[in-house]
Amino acid sequence: MYSNDLINHLKLSVNQNLPAFKAHYLMMPKQRREEFEKNKPDDFTKKSAVLLLLSHRNNQLNLTFIKRQKYDGVHSGQIAFPGGKFEKNDITLIETALRETYEEIGIKPLDVEIIGQLSELYIPPSNFLVQPVLGYFNQEPVYKINNYEVESVFEVSIEELLSAETIHDADFEVINNKIIKAPCYIFGEHKVWGATSMILSELIEIAKNFNGLDLS
Repeated sequence: MYSNDLINHLKLSVNQNLPAFKAHYLMMPKQRREEFEKNKPDDFTKKSAVLLLLSHRNNQLNLTFIKRQKYDGVHSGQIAFPGGKFEKNDITLIETALRETYEEIGIKPLDVEIIGQLSELYIPPSNFLVQPVLGYFNQEPVYKINNYEVESVFEVSIEELLSAETIHDADFEVINNKIIKAPCYIFGEHKVWGATSMILSELIEIAKNFNGLDLS
């Protein structure tokens, strides 16, 4: 079982040079590339954090995703990582990611080992600067879903994440009922696109360099 070796590889990798924009660009909608490249955080930008939670189930190392409830906002009903806005009582963005994960899916902060942080991602449509945090839960998770914010939770194995067959182009409806075509990862009935796919792309690029995985 390669899980421990992969976790150690990730711990080393997140403390070195990260792919950052190069990885984000791979999953960036063509119509929004100029927007992502030109727009930068400003004094009105809101800070937030998400948790990329790795855990075990069925002898596999899996990554946790949530499907957000529908609401009046730009990320309504989308696939995401648990997380949310930095609050005044949060000391660090790691605290934000852990607190929001507990509030949304019931995983206790003290049960999560922090592996490190991936590259920040600025999201122009919502003016959020997102800090992705990579964490490890060394057991099989039991989720307690906050139904007000989260519709459902699902997991994807590392092997499936690294499969080229998961990458597609698809049409997505954005704010004002506009349709855009964007690259996405497809896992069963779930399409992961936008900021979540861009963050995921960096994790995948890092994991691909681990020689303990059979990528054939």
